[in-house]
Amino acid sequence: MHHAGDPLRTARGPMSETTLQTPYRICPLCEACCGLEIQTQGHEVVQVRGSAADVLSRGYLCPKGVALKDLHDDPDRLRRPLIKRDGVFHEANWDEAFAEIERRLPPLMAQYGRNTVGVVAGNPTSHKLGLMLYYPRLLKALGTRNIFSAATLDQMPRHVVSGLLYGHWMSVPVPDIARTDWLLVLGANPVASNGSMWTVPDFRGKARAMQARGGRLIVIDPRRSETAALADEHHFIRPGSDAFLLAGMLHHLFAKGLVSSGAVSALIDGLDPLREAVAPFSPARVSRRCGVPAETIERLASELASTPRAALYGRIGTCTQRFGTLATWLIDVLNILTGHLDQPGGTMFAKAAAFAANTHGKPGQGRGVVTGRFASRVSQAPEVMGEVPITCLAEEIETPGEDQVRALFTLATNPVLSSPNGARLAQALGGLNFMVSLDIYLNETTRHADVILPGPSPLEDLHYDVPYPQMSWMNHARFSEAVFERATGQPAEWETLLRLAAIAQGTKGRQDAQLLDDHLFVEDVRRQFGDEASAILQASGGLRGPERLLDLALRQGPYGLNLAQVRATPGGLDLGPLMPRLPELLRTPTGRLDLAPPVLLADLGLAAQAVEESVPSLVIIGRRDVRSNNSWMHNLPTLAKGPMRCTLLVHPADASRFSLVNGGTARLRRPDGRGEPLMVEVRLSDEVMPGVVSLPHGWGHDLAGTRLRLAELHPGANLNALLDDDARDPLSGNAVLSGVEVLVEPA
Repeated sequence: MHHAGDPLRTARGPMSETTLQTPYRICPLCEACCGLEIQTQGHEVVQVRGSAADVLSRGYLCPKGVALKDLHDDPDRLRRPLIKRDGVFHEANWDEAFAEIERRLPPLMAQYGRNTVGVVAGNPTSHKLGLMLYYPRLLKALGTRNIFSAATLDQMPRHVVSGLLYGHWMSVPVPDIARTDWLLVLGANPVASNGSMWTVPDFRGKARAMQARGGRLIVIDPRRSETAALADEHHFIRPGSDAFLLAGMLHHLFAKGLVSSGAVSALIDGLDPLREAVAPFSPARVSRRCGVPAETIERLASELASTPRAALYGRIGTCTQRFGTLATWLIDVLNILTGHLDQPGGTMFAKAAAFAANTHGKPGQGRGVVTGRFASRVSQAPEVMGEVPITCLAEEIETPGEDQVRALFTLATNPVLSSPNGARLAQALGGLNFMVSLDIYLNETTRHADVILPGPSPLEDLHYDVPYPQMSWMNHARFSEAVFERATGQPAEWETLLRLAAIAQGTKGRQDAQLLDDHLFVEDVRRQFGDEASAILQASGGLRGPERLLDLALRQGPYGLNLAQVRATPGGLDLGPLMPRLPELLRTPTGRLDLAPPVLLADLGLAAQAVEESVPSLVIIGRRDVRSNNSWMHNLPTLAKGPMRCTLLVHPADASRFSLVNGGTARLRRPDGRGEPLMVEVRLSDEVMPGVVSLPHGWGHDLAGTRLRLAELHPGANLNALLDDDARDPLSGNAVLSGVEVLVEPA
């Protein structure tokens, strides 16, 4: 490790400052994971462009990739640790920062117990190899049950359904877009996201290629999104009613004898109880609730069943609602019962080269998943995938008693802006005994920390995606080296996590992260591999940290690769198109697909009652923009330029109803009077359906104590301030972010 007291300087070698180089780089800013070429001169980024040699993205580039230069150069990005003294942050060196944590954390844990430490991880964590592989080390050392993440803000229903149906949280079927002829997209906008829980860079190009070969793209969404504008067909749907629509489609399949599970028919159970459970959901009945004509519901179900290569895909909109798990389950059930699961042109499973649990162990059978092994202390929300809902965090800090959260670690996350009722959470964070943030910004959340530990620039870190090849449109393995060496004194993030883990375990004094890593690696290999441990340890010689773990994962993976092979091929290894994987992929206890888990049938019964509920006069939904899918992106010039994006989309009919004018200011508030109203700029548009307004998430950069100078110039309004942190999908704990009733009036 570099000595922490050295002055800040780059550790690049004696290369001439005028030498132009163009290293390959995987973009870490969204799930598309595009391959880039970063042209550099000395320690400066000259240009960013798409890499035509990349096997996954094939030259595609979006504005976020270009903004990597802005992120690397951002003067607001933290380069040194910060320690708060008497309410004011002061720069410190790394030894001082770790000493402060060692002084304050262990006594708290000793006095109050391990569960009084909370941990929150954000989406950027999943894009960093070091964080992904060493975050579990920190969690094990802390020994706490109070683990939270952004997964319960946008995707936990997908994990629950994958676990219940296929036996593992990360067995996610994705559309085989390269071969499909009919794709129905529900509550998702992959033109802007390039896939979500589906790694598909340049979705627009792939969709156009599908249309060029005679295929059809159909979108169902409360907004005529960028994806809907590209589609052959778009239908509005009332927010929060996706489960009703899908159940109506399934009802039609059963009623017309169109159910045919094709190649997986010998593996499925639960058909009879499923048929009985959807009996109340006739298309005519659900049509009134979801706003989609019954004949459209029937036609789409028939087309899905009759098209040989077809797929149904849903995402954020289908997950962030009361029946989010139910909607996600019904999407999979519809794909299964129309014969499209695990078939070319349907929905298929990637086979990742490393880290995929569904490629390990006995093929076709496993332990399955269990939820609710424990519950949150205050609301008794059940554990899912080892964590509890992030919307429970504020109450766990506020509420006195045994295991009250008194100390908090945050990793690359900003829940004050990204979670419902951020004002309550901000107040709760202010009451903590101690808080440590691993983050590159002083933002709306980290301003409450006592110590902030910055990570290096993404361009100063090597890259291999852990989760995303498990959900990719094609099989591949790609690795990219750091473009620049880390600044002297800046530890890698995995080293920081190991130092923190050592402190949490009570290890006194300075710890060498390399030695800690060596010890843990040997220990893990001997425990996992027994007699084979010596050979494995010998094969990994010369590698350290995440590279050593990656090499081992590749060697143990389904292709028998190693890091040297992947490293030698900038642009990655093309491991072929998606191929059928059932029953080999299954890790369920029975080795079969149970289409009718009791918890889902019970929730479907509740949905049958909810169909008759009245529809609010006005509800709000979020929206995604390719330039601002995370709050910190508002501080990057490339992404911040152009028109203001934090505007309230209002249908002209609603504008007339509520006396709103285009370009004017509206006051948005909750019907129950809770929380502060939002002041928002109105933009009239028929791209939202009547009765629905839309405001993007991640804004609200007007809070004191942050250091995001560009974002503060155009702060926008925080959509999540209107949302209730008690509203959750009970099966997954996911926050309800869509279809929430609001009141609007001219300001």
